[in-house]
Amino acid sequence: MTERKIKVETLTRVEGEGGLYVRLQGEQVEEVRLEIYEPPRLFEALLRGRPLEDAPDITARICGICPVAYQMSSVHAMEMALGVEITPEIRRLRRLLYCGEWIESHGLHMHLLHAPDFLGFESGLAMAKQFPDEVNRGLRLKKHGNQLVDLLGGRAIHPVNVCVGGFYRIPGRSEFQKLVPDFEWGLNAAIETTRWVAGFEYPELESDCEFVSLSHPDEYPMNEGVMQTSSGDRIEISDYCDEFQEQQVPHSTALHAIRKTTGRPYLLGPLSRVNLNRDRLSPSARKLADEIAFEPECRNPHRAIIARGLELVHSYEEALQILRDEHTTKQPSMTYEYQAGVGMSATEAPRGTLFHRYEIDTKGKIVEADIIPPTSQNQAQIEVDLKAWVRQVIEKEESQAARLCENLVRAYDPCISCSTHFLNVTIERS
Repeated sequence: MTERKIKVETLTRVEGEGGLYVRLQGEQVEEVRLEIYEPPRLFEALLRGRPLEDAPDITARICGICPVAYQMSSVHAMEMALGVEITPEIRRLRRLLYCGEWIESHGLHMHLLHAPDFLGFESGLAMAKQFPDEVNRGLRLKKHGNQLVDLLGGRAIHPVNVCVGGFYRIPGRSEFQKLVPDFEWGLNAAIETTRWVAGFEYPELESDCEFVSLSHPDEYPMNEGVMQTSSGDRIEISDYCDEFQEQQVPHSTALHAIRKTTGRPYLLGPLSRVNLNRDRLSPSARKLADEIAFEPECRNPHRAIIARGLELVHSYEEALQILRDEHTTKQPSMTYEYQAGVGMSATEAPRGTLFHRYEIDTKGKIVEADIIPPTSQNQAQIEVDLKAWVRQVIEKEESQAARLCENLVRAYDPCISCSTHFLNVTIERS
């Protein structure tokens, strides 16, 4: 019986470094390992002993693509520990900031990172020769997201304007109004982008996974809510650590995660959010989902790019609504006094639910920090889906099989630097 190995040395068009190892025994898939070999970054240890006010700026450095997610989860957790209640206006502006991050992340991924896989190109640059309008559109959408993060966050990368209690400064109404024309164009462009990707040819693959995301009765989940699962469970954020368990695996510097009650992995991210919260998408996004006949519970991870498109439309539509508001608040942040306590928060990063837990003392110092990024939570489910996918591409030539494995990993848009507190692919046949 022939042993066969498939190995991808460097995964492109993902954030960070890692590898994929597949070992086959004849027609049997014996082993699939998503190997993350970036060194641990030890952010949780860095936070211990620091003033709680440092958490938003330090955690923003975990990721250059989704710093807002880390800031939002950290400040919400700190506010819970301190008993701080933010105003509705601050809450809306934080959602606006989050819309900016979703726009720049989804716009980049859809056009330059994932679309080349469906159109047969090695990179976004190679794709630009035949699809210049689409690539330019993606760059313009990303720019819009960056502009919004710059306006509310103080700068486009690693923003510095978010603080415990609110913001250091809230821009004037005229600054918001300047963005409206671009975002009106962007909403139409996001709709066209989603129609475009909905027309791609998608390989057949059905993931046997449990979808998990935040859920909120009145809005599409971003900043708050309870955990909702496709199996019907509703989990309070305070029970997060009782329901989900991180595990160390020998082949990865990133932790894996499972449901404690089932011992099985689960899936976070756009596909889970849309599947569980479709009725709370913006009107244009809901209408578009019906127009393109996006299935009520899509289980094909290759089609996650369509879910990202629906969220892109939602982000533009919600951002426009907030940009057009009066913004009369004169209090950029709430005051607070130090007290010992524990705070937890989960928010929806572009790639899925990001959980933070902090213990603080009476002097406002961080005693313990626990950060669980979405990519590390998704890794075990990615391996399960890869195993099913390898069975479908097992007869392909080595390089083609490796490329198809890369394509599937990119569908999850993994942020590997976040997960190490991709892609090399090895397929081994025997």
